[in-house]
Amino acid sequence: MTRALTLLCALGCYAAIGFSSLGAAETFGDWSTPLNIGLSLNTAANDEYAVLSRDELTIYFTSDRAGFGGLDLWFATRDSVHSLWSDPQNMGPLVNSEADDSLPFLSPNEHVLYFHSARVRPESCGGQGDIWMTRRRNKHSEWKHPTNLGCDPLGPNTSATETAPAFFEDPTTDQAWLFYGSNRTGVDFDVYASQLGEDGSAGRGTLVPEFSSPKRDTRIFIRKDGLEAFITSNRSGSLNASLDIWVATRDTLSDMWSAPTNPGMPVNSLLDDVAPWLSKDGTTLYFSSNRPGGYGARDIWYTTRSKLSD
Repeated sequence: MTRALTLLCALGCYAAIGFSSLGAAETFGDWSTPLNIGLSLNTAANDEYAVLSRDELTIYFTSDRAGFGGLDLWFATRDSVHSLWSDPQNMGPLVNSEADDSLPFLSPNEHVLYFHSARVRPESCGGQGDIWMTRRRNKHSEWKHPTNLGCDPLGPNTSATETAPAFFEDPTTDQAWLFYGSNRTGVDFDVYASQLGEDGSAGRGTLVPEFSSPKRDTRIFIRKDGLEAFITSNRSGSLNASLDIWVATRDTLSDMWSAPTNPGMPVNSLLDDVAPWLSKDGTTLYFSSNRPGGYGARDIWYTTRSKLSD
């Protein structure tokens, strides 16, 4: 397969490499009225960009409460999905820096945590920040010193700003892709994708037009089966011209993505609703919002839906 075709397949042409459907698409009910995750995690500061472990017992998020920099990476745990979250802990000076460190995203095996860090760190590539990663041997070991994904005019990190990493793994070949926002075109942020190596290194970045628009498009999340994508965007049609969560779907993995649609209220509000993260069963969507009912600036919220079919 040519490199161009490999990159093109990040955009949806999976049939070209035999990425066949895994079965009939799941169907879901409507989203519930979102709930604030509560004071166990949210404060009067900005608390946002939440991602959870596969078992949903650990949550990583960004906060500008007192820490090592303006924005830091924090985490909390719970004993079960019905338990309260523990008091959040800062990920510490080995991972966090004097720069803004934000927008974490876990790999499926939970051994790599990708995040955005401002350019104050050494080895930064320029712009207002890059994508970095930290590793650990297993889920019970400590995170190691972060490394930059590498500076390259073709990506993933360039002299522009790269932000909001998101991970998707091909369920048939286990090929991993890193999606992220970049303003390398000099206009606004668009969604790009880089193929990941087994060591977590990211290859050349290519624009994903299905998820991009003339406005800002950044953090996305693709459902585990690859048939539903959530996009943070303030494209035309957003409520009150704010950042909203948009949704694209397809019936099988060999289909192209539909044009993204705005699910409207109650998922979105007249204020910012950003950074979606979907549970592995597709029934719980976490996101950040500064809508009324919060405790400060941005808070972590969630909404649920019922699965109608398998």
